[in-house]
Parts: sequence; structure tokens; C-alpha cells
Amino acid sequence: MPRSLSGQMALLIAIALFVAQAINFTLALQDRRRARLDQATGPVVTRIVDADERIAAGRHVGNGSGWSRIHLAPSSPIQPSGEHVAEVETALRTALSEAGVKVSRIQTQVMPIQRDDPRLRYVSAQRVERLLRAGAELQVAVERPAGQWLVLSLPWTRDNSDIFWRLIAQTAILYIVVLVPLLWAGRRISRPLRGLAEAARSFQPGAAADPVAAAGPQDVRDVIAAFNALRLRVTAMLDEKDRMLGAIGHDLRTPLASLRVRVESVDDDADRAKMAETIAEMNRMLDDILSLARLGRPSEPPTEVDLAALVDAVVEDFREIGREVVFEESPRIRMRLRPGLMRRALRNLIENALKYAGAVEVSVEAGAHSVAVLVCDRGPGIPADRLGDVFEAFTRLETSRNKETGGIGLGLALARTIVRDAGGDITLANRDGGGLIARITLAR
Repeated sequence: MPRSLSGQMALLIAIALFVAQAINFTLALQDRRRARLDQATGPVVTRIVDADERIAAGRHVGNGSGWSRIHLAPSSPIQPSGEHVAEVETALRTALSEAGVKVSRIQTQVMPIQRDDPRLRYVSAQRVERLLRAGAELQVAVERPAGQWLVLSLPWTRDNSDIFWRLIAQTAILYIVVLVPLLWAGRRISRPLRGLAEAARSFQPGAAADPVAAAGPQDVRDVIAAFNALRLRVTAMLDEKDRMLGAIGHDLRTPLASLRVRVESVDDDADRAKMAETIAEMNRMLDDILSLARLGRPSEPPTEVDLAALVDAVVEDFREIGREVVFEESPRIRMRLRPGLMRRALRNLIENALKYAGAVEVSVEAGAHSVAVLVCDRGPGIPADRLGDVFEAFTRLETSRNKETGGIGLGLALARTIVRDAGGDITLANRDGGGLIARITLAR
């Protein structure tokens, strides 16, 4: 089944034309059969009625020297094993009965025509060739009540190849005349739809883009106009959301900063440390929520970076603060992505692994068409049936993760959103021997 609009339209019309031509072919064959039957029975009935009247009047009957010439014979020349035409026999019996001519038996036989047949000289050259190629001779023998046989012959066409090839040529012409302009018109109509689909696929909130040019039939123009209006509304809504998020971030950080200042006046060192940690956790939570909400419209443009160097730099940041993170050296891999966001995704994965394991191993695997960044730990792992749940926002697996490790369940959700925005994905798998493997896969 064609996938394009023009292809499906052409296929449906081609099927409709084929069905119509098949019906036309059937009707034409039936008309040909009826016409051939009429042409065979009409002259025969006329000759037999005339011959019967001549015999009744004691007059002479013809000697049979040409087509449709009738003569008397003492016996039937029809061979029992010959090719008979039952419908002609039935039609002749009915017609002769209606004409009042009494007959006993009626026999027919189809015989091939020979080129040296003397009767062909009475036929045009064009018809001679047609008779020799596809025709034959129909012998008719009618038994009179007295026992004599009236015998005559007439041309008989039994090959319908001419009408068959004529209908094939007619169908081919119809296909050329109808389908070629239809395919051209369908492609012309669907071209604006393809442009609309491309604009919808490439739509990036916040990115400057010209409106899709309205073209094609009015229905298609209405769809394109509706898409342009929808894109403007979506952009306006996202702009409003960004302004709201900015206001929320500002309004929340101000009292948090005020609380941080007031905490310094608490005399008890333990209470002061707990309060400060709570405020810091609230700031991290606010950063994660705002980052996750704004990922649909990243302000950082994609740039050409060395992925291996970027991963090494993130790992080095953790090593500088005394965390045990190991990176296996990898050759340079040039890729186009948003480096700041990719660092954030890697940092979230490494921090998540460090919370539940003492050490983390990071490596880069380059393939022919993709690149994978692996973050491996030897922590408690995740139940196999819950591996996909941890990517949902605000989801924590308390059965396998210590609640005291902190976090609100946004780190992995944020990392996956960042990687998918870069055209890749993140998968989790339990390691043999314990632990977890987080794999970032990016297309090259």
C-alpha cells in the first residue's frame, strides 16, 4: 500500500478503473456472443424457410456453391465427434418453430476454413485474413419430416482475442490519460502537506522560524494557517511559562537567602548545620525543578565538542573533591550537542551512583553509528521490574535506596530529558555481580 497521498489516490482509482473495465469486458463478451448468435441464426432461418417453401412448391433448391447456400442431402454430414454449438441449435429450433417450419433434428459442427476454399473469393481480403486467423466454418444440418437434410454453411468466429486486446489497449490508454495527471495533481496537492509535516517535525520552541507558506487547495491552506496560529500560541504560552518560572525562582530564592542569613545567628552548631543543609537542599530542589521545566526551550545552542574530553572534565570535578570516580581514557569523539546540559546529565548520573556505591567507573564506547557513555557502580542495584520507574519525576525507590541519601527523584528524570533532547536515550541495567549500569546512547 503506498504511503503517500497521491499514491493511495492513484491506487484506488486504478482499482476502480480495473473493476469498471472488467465489467465492460464481461458485457462486451456477452454482446459479442449475442450478436454472433443472431448473425448465425438469422440467415440460416431465412434460408431454411425459403428452402422449405421451395420444396413444398416442387421447386429446385440451391446447389451450395457459396456461403449460406443451401442444398438437400440424403444424410447429415455432421460428424458425431465434431465440435457442436448447442446454443445455435437451440436458437434455430425456437426460431423455426415460431416460423411454422417443422423439423426433426438440428445438428451443427464447427470446421476450420482452408485458404483454398472457393467460397472465400466472395469475401473481402481483410475478412479472409480475419477468418483464416481466428474464424471457422459453421455447418448446419436440419432434418425435415420426410427424412431429407437441409445443409448449409456460414462463417463462424470463435476467437475473441480481438476484443480482448482492444479492451487491454483501452484500459492502458485510460490509465495513461487518468493516472498520470492524477499522480501529478496528487503530488502537487501533497507538496504543501509535506512542507507542513517537515515544519512540525523541526518546530523548536523559542527558535526563530518563518511561518509555513499557505499553498494548495483551500482545505490544505486552512490546515497550514491553523498550524501557523497554533505555533504562535504555543510559543506565547512557553514564553509566559518562562516568565512565570523566572518569577517563581526569584521569589523563592529571596526568602531562602534571607533564611540562610538568619541561620547564622543560631547558637547551636548542630541545629545551624542542619538548617543550612535543609536550605541548601531546597535550593538544589528548586534548581532541578526549574531546569526540568525549562528543558523544552534550552538557551544554550548546540556546539561541536569532544565528548571524551567533556566526560573527563566532569569526572575530574568529582576527583578534585575527593570522590572515587574512575574514567577510562578514550580517543577523541567529535559530536554536536549542548555541552552545559550534557555535563548536567552526566553529573546527575555520577552523583546518583555515588550515593549508593563507594566508587564509580565511567567509560566511553564508540560505535559506527552511535556513542555510548557508561556510568557503572557496585551499589544495591534496582529490581528489574522497576528499572523504568526511576526516570519518572519525583519517583524514589525506597525499597532499594536509602531514604537518608536525599533527593526528590528528579536527577534521573532531568538526565533523561537532557539526553533525549540531544537525540539519544538513557537505559539502566543491573550488573553481573551487583551494581547498576547507566548507559547514555547518542547518535553520531
